[in-house]
Amino acid sequence: MTNSTVRPPPSERFGSDFARLSRKIADAGLLDRRPGYYALRITVVAGLYVGGWAAVALIGDSWWTLTVAVFLAIVFGQVALLAHDAAHRQVFRRRRASETSGRIAGAGIGMGYGWWQDKHTRHHANPNHEELDPDLDPNLLVWSQDQARAAKGLPRLIGRWQAFLFFPLLTLEGFNLHVSSVKALGNRSFKNRTLDGSLLFAHFAAYLTVLFWLLPPGMAIAFVAVHQCLFGVYLGSLFAPNHKGMPILTGEDRLDFLRRQVLTSRNVRGGRFTDIALGGLNHQIEHHLFPSMPSPNLRKARTIVRRYCEDLGVDYVETGLIVSYRLALTSLHQAGAPLRHPRVPA
Repeated sequence: MTNSTVRPPPSERFGSDFARLSRKIADAGLLDRRPGYYALRITVVAGLYVGGWAAVALIGDSWWTLTVAVFLAIVFGQVALLAHDAAHRQVFRRRRASETSGRIAGAGIGMGYGWWQDKHTRHHANPNHEELDPDLDPNLLVWSQDQARAAKGLPRLIGRWQAFLFFPLLTLEGFNLHVSSVKALGNRSFKNRTLDGSLLFAHFAAYLTVLFWLLPPGMAIAFVAVHQCLFGVYLGSLFAPNHKGMPILTGEDRLDFLRRQVLTSRNVRGGRFTDIALGGLNHQIEHHLFPSMPSPNLRKARTIVRRYCEDLGVDYVETGLIVSYRLALTSLHQAGAPLRHPRVPA
């Protein structure tokens, strides 16, 4: 399993378009660590995490506890974003510190660190590649018309109207995160499976014990449903604007590192609130070009990268948040077209 900080191949590091851009970014100091920023962010998110569970204990046997479930869904999303940054070595330069912090953050939300890191590394290496990007696996949805024509079972059934079902299906994403993490424990190619499994089941045990100890069974089940469903919607909403609706690559496409990352990614315009809500992933182009760049530096890098792409004549796509969702849903609807209009045999 490789580390999730993806670097271009050696042939592309010297004298290439990306190498020249990389020198500009390095000269601007945008690859430098931001320890003060991350110390503050980790403290705030950890405080909100502990405060949320304290509120569950204080409110106790009351349906008002479900408002805390909503709050904790957002906090869990922020913890996931911290795990993401740690895995990319944005927080710490050294691998051991990065893995330890990422594993702790992942355990806090019931996510298997090894499974997620492997999946995300492969995504960064080949974003929006139909055969190589695990985020385009047609397990439930189809992402291209070719996948739609070959679909069977559930993807074939859902694919017809997947654009309308996309956000409702995101309510299952939190549960999918847990199930996929547990299933990955059976993959012997992953290192530290015992540690990941111990942390996972410790989270599940603590999570359910606290809820069923503090709340009546019916209320505890309602809390789990509200919390996990909204957590899933938040997670899906973080990643949906980034690549969905952008060009999908196939085995025949041969792009250099810079174009492979820029042409398949979309930025989302917005201010500081957008940066916080999306964890910097709204600057998706810059993040894919420089995965180890601390997220607060991505906004500054945007100016340099956008101007550089304009000089090269490389399309640099940036939209508003609502437009990004519309483009993603439009792409899903078009991908499912063969399932709505099957060809009649001649």
